[in-house]
Amino acid sequence: MKKCFKRIYLPQTLLRAILFSVTIYILKSTTPMLCKKNYGGDAFFNLQKFEGDCDLQDVFDAVNQFPMMADKKCVMLSDYDFSHCPKTDFDKLCALLSEPLSGCTFILCFNALEFDSKKGNKEQKLIKSAEAAGGKAVCLDHRNPQKLAAMLTAGAKKRNVKLDNSIALKLVENAGEDIGVLQSELEKLCNYCENGVITGEDITIVSSKSVEASVYDYVKEITACNTDKALKLLDDMFYLKIEPIVILHTAASVYIDMFRVQSAEEDGISLNTVSEDFSYKNRAFLLDRAKNSLKKIGQKQLKLSFEALIKADKLLKSYGADEKLILEQLTVSLIYIITKGDTF
Repeated sequence: MKKCFKRIYLPQTLLRAILFSVTIYILKSTTPMLCKKNYGGDAFFNLQKFEGDCDLQDVFDAVNQFPMMADKKCVMLSDYDFSHCPKTDFDKLCALLSEPLSGCTFILCFNALEFDSKKGNKEQKLIKSAEAAGGKAVCLDHRNPQKLAAMLTAGAKKRNVKLDNSIALKLVENAGEDIGVLQSELEKLCNYCENGVITGEDITIVSSKSVEASVYDYVKEITACNTDKALKLLDDMFYLKIEPIVILHTAASVYIDMFRVQSAEEDGISLNTVSEDFSYKNRAFLLDRAKNSLKKIGQKQLKLSFEALIKADKLLKSYGADEKLILEQLTVSLIYIITKGDTF
């Protein structure tokens, strides 16, 4: 990043920056800083942001316009779906990246869309186009749970609080991997703990669960056939106003993990291979969780579970649906499938 920033500070230089695999925290802190360093005068005139569903011609026109009452401007395009766009648009994007223009910085940023610089031919072409104009391709990857735990233990130590690595990992599992959220949770725990030591019980009492962690606990109770606990967790998520469609889709992703693990085991494929093929990267632990959940679930039960999940998805998207009732019925149905091997 230091080299990248040095290029940014040069006046009258077009930086072609491709940012990918960005966590929410890094995106929020880095993107505004990149933009601020690369436009002059009034942001209304000299900072233009485009989303992935825009007309690429509008981006092209913005990059080619001169700055207003300043010597530089910045144009940012986020999550443009280059892999499915027409060939003419992709060629236009590559040309836009490869032709240096005085006084403009163009930032192509990928957050929601996956950008694998090592595997994709189109990704490689975009990077080469950017580098041809003297630009830089930068990966701002988020830290894995072990590094996040180390960050938390170091942060606690600075506050004269002891936090064991195993407890820090529990906090990451509970609160998620967003660095901003973890820093906030650590601050709360340091103020709450007694005798300068953060315990697992402190995390249970004080730390707020991420949406993902809440849904994983919910699915865990379903696969363990604990109907009362699963419905209680579902009720808690509604109380916290978590969107029903988010609950459903996150739960479905757990079943997709189970399907991948089950298919891999049947074909004699290792979980490491599954992790690489489906780009789990730092989230490979989800496959281990899925493997544990599969102890009571067979191929037929997985098929029936997917049918129940698809049915619930359609009902949630219908007009006037009782969202809580739909998910309660889904919960009972998924448990029934596991215990009886059939649907109602």
